[in-house]
Amino acid sequence: MNPLQQICSWLSDHAGFPARRLPAPAEQLLCLAVLAAAETSGDATGRQPIERRVAGQAAAQRAHALRRSRVHYKCDNSAKV
Repeated sequence: MNPLQQICSWLSDHAGFPARRLPAPAEQLLCLAVLAAAETSGDATGRQPIERRVAGQAAAQRAHALRRSRVHYKCDNSAKV
């Protein structure tokens, strides 16, 4: 279902649309909510949502941080110029 079909079916089920209408601000909020939900799920434009965390990259970063924490680098500043 596209966002327009979703909002029309919700309005007909819950608000008695088209015989009765909600106030204009309420209809605008419902439309925005449906569009935002469709955009985050990737349905509105056919695009997939942005993947925030890549599992392999996160694991590599954790392993790198663990290896760095195990290294004891000692600098004595003995090299004078």
